[in-house]
Amino acid sequence: MELSSLAGNSRLKELLSHREEGRGLSHAYIISGPAGSGRHTLARLLAAAMVCTAHPGSRPCGRCAPCKKVFGGIHPDVAVISGVGEGKPITVDQIRSLRADAHIRPNEGERKVYLLEGADQMNAAAQNAMLKLLEEGPQYAAFLLLAENGGGLLQTVRSRCEELTLSPVPVKECQDWLEKRFPQKTGEEVRQAALDCQGLLGRAVERLEGTAESLQARESQAVKLADALETRTELELFEAAMVLDKQSREELPRLLDALERELTGRMARRQDRRRLFRGVELTRQIRAAARLNANPGQLAGWLCAGMFI
Repeated sequence: MELSSLAGNSRLKELLSHREEGRGLSHAYIISGPAGSGRHTLARLLAAAMVCTAHPGSRPCGRCAPCKKVFGGIHPDVAVISGVGEGKPITVDQIRSLRADAHIRPNEGERKVYLLEGADQMNAAAQNAMLKLLEEGPQYAAFLLLAENGGGLLQTVRSRCEELTLSPVPVKECQDWLEKRFPQKTGEEVRQAALDCQGLLGRAVERLEGTAESLQARESQAVKLADALETRTELELFEAAMVLDKQSREELPRLLDALERELTGRMARRQDRRRLFRGVELTRQIRAAARLNANPGQLAGWLCAGMFI
């Protein structure tokens, strides 16, 4: 299986290559990892491999018409299912509609593939409806469940899927990959992006693609939060921390990463580091809780309580 466009994750790629050469790809995968880890890249590669018309072992070829349609987002047999509205989870009604659609045969090829965004955010009713589809769906249908945290899915659902957990990419490999992707960037820009992304290439790409406004806004928010954590009163910290409640699920980990970088940078320049150390510790705890679907408003309270116990 051709997975060279996915950086790092050599063991996972080796596993998938053996699957294709042996009993074939599974009908259901949970693809898990934090934002920027390559979930969507892997999902597209798997979807393309399932509809690719090239010889087994070289799929996805990236050259045949089905592959080009998948990577262009226009293949009629590859559907992306996401919640209605930003940050909203997929509902049970959407799963029921998906189930009805799955029993309609493919338009062009032999497979129909469904990518489910934020699968770990679905409630129990939606997951149980999905369970029936995993158990009773037609043989030509395949399901790719994208999740930040695979543990957020019911065990009954997990037991019927093969789990693919993406790992952070080593800094050297990040840098090599980014140099090829962004030849117009300076070596220092690429090196810094590779160091700061913590092995999550999607974050480095966002930085180097020049989404300047969102990057500047995030850095400004991180500075204000760091100021409040370092020197401000409990009330001032609470007011600053309310910015966490306004973040999308994709943006929240990025803001927390920026906050940790800001706090650790300050530690090198300060003599009294006690509050900074505590701030870094709490930021890491909150980031882990965010991946387990904790409410952003609760995270703000957690941050304040943790600093002033």
